[in-house]
Amino acid sequence: MIPKKLAIILLSGLAITACAQSNSNSSQANQIPTTKSNLSPEQKQQLQQLIDKTKKNLIFVKGGTYMMGDFGSEHSEDKLPYDGAADSKPLHKVTLDDFYMSATKSNYADFDVYTSVTGQKPVGDFDEQLLRNRVPIAAAGINWQQGRNYCQWLGQQLNMKMDLPTEAQWEYAARNRGQYVMYPTDNGKIDTGRNVWSFEQRQDSEEKYKAFKHLPILQQFPPTPMGFYDLITDNYEWMLDWYDPEYYSHSPEKNPQGPATGKEKVVRSYKPFDGQSLKKYHGKTMQRNAVDPIADPESVQEAADLKVHINFNENNSVRCAANP
Repeated sequence: MIPKKLAIILLSGLAITACAQSNSNSSQANQIPTTKSNLSPEQKQQLQQLIDKTKKNLIFVKGGTYMMGDFGSEHSEDKLPYDGAADSKPLHKVTLDDFYMSATKSNYADFDVYTSVTGQKPVGDFDEQLLRNRVPIAAAGINWQQGRNYCQWLGQQLNMKMDLPTEAQWEYAARNRGQYVMYPTDNGKIDTGRNVWSFEQRQDSEEKYKAFKHLPILQQFPPTPMGFYDLITDNYEWMLDWYDPEYYSHSPEKNPQGPATGKEKVVRSYKPFDGQSLKKYHGKTMQRNAVDPIADPESVQEAADLKVHINFNENNSVRCAANP
């Protein structure tokens, strides 16, 4: 366990880093890892497979105009909001250019190739007791900068402008190009056990992998009509945007990028939940959440004081986007 004085020093470093990161969303090319020049034949093959997979998974999304946010006042029978939170309001017009977005979140197998060919430490939890939760086909748990570096590095391999999606892009895609779609599933509804996990299916998956928690195992259910998997659950997805609960009241119409600064990043989708829970909590296409881009310093300190090991990003993942 880290001594208390050292923990405080580390936390101070995290606070400084977070402050530095809050300056802008501009491209940070100096932080994008470089592919090693001395790759083994196996690494070269794995890299090519990842590149091919990434190309195949990119879905073209034709740009257009839509009403972003809680559309309950326009769509529901009683003209009442669908979302109880204030940050998904007001409903506002957004116009987006064409873009691409990955059909899937990136999993640990993807990140293992990335970290191997760039000479980085693998991501995820290697605690002896928790290693069994690190399943190759599960969505990789990462912080915001790790996710952005990965997407931008992939873009270099594909010669494309890849990055994290903006939340305007994500919601537009989740709603099948801005239609009034409540849940990002194959039919816009939650059919527990068929298009989202049931609680029993979650338990069976836990037992299969001998895990200690519900795992974000990907691509187990049908995609949306546009071809996107797991937009509704199996980990939060980092957005490019800083979070502002009142941003929608002054968001620009054309290609909104979020506030210039902030303390937390927007995340969309939700943690590994079952259908019944998703109906009660955050399964809807317009719902927003916010997470510290590194890890909440107070929570880190509490864990250090209690001498417990916690991976604060295990439920935060990435789905890359690209601009033509």
